[in-house]
Amino acid sequence: MILYIRNMACESCMILVQQELEKLGIQYKRINLGEVEIRGLISDEKKESFAHAIERGGLDLVDSAEQVLIDKIKGYIAEYTLNKKNIKQNLSVYLSEELGMEYAQLANYFSGLTGTTIEQYTIALKIEKVKELLAIENKTLKEIAEQLDYKQVSHLSNQFKQVTGMRPSEFKKRGVETRKTIQQLGKVG
Repeated sequence: MILYIRNMACESCMILVQQELEKLGIQYKRINLGEVEIRGLISDEKKESFAHAIERGGLDLVDSAEQVLIDKIKGYIAEYTLNKKNIKQNLSVYLSEELGMEYAQLANYFSGLTGTTIEQYTIALKIEKVKELLAIENKTLKEIAEQLDYKQVSHLSNQFKQVTGMRPSEFKKRGVETRKTIQQLGKVG
């Protein structure tokens, strides 16, 4: 039995899911981004308990295969964007290979269901990482540009201002209250 989980887009989400499954005594075969394969069947009561437990971490059980695909796309974008040094191909090829679909199909599907493009979502994710690195790790723009694979610091700074409405230095003065969670990225409205 496979359970599909929305907003499961990072390693810590997978750890949370694993911990909650173990607390409830639910045996599983594997945990991947957006899904967990359960050994056998589980009762509706245990399934509901699991759903409530993971909600505290911003995760939701879903029945829709469409939403699962969107969450997988977001997860792979996060993996690609935040671990770029380990991946040697461009994002479109990476997504196509990981998900076994043509990039154009993925892009149309993503924008149709989220109201934003893969590129816009990727940029928003990068900018949130820039905010984290500025506010929490106190890195310089040059260090951040290198880490996130920007060719020029000026490109990073301009993109940051375009997305946030402020320069990175202004953000540093204001602090972390303007950061967004991964679940808030790409939401319409």
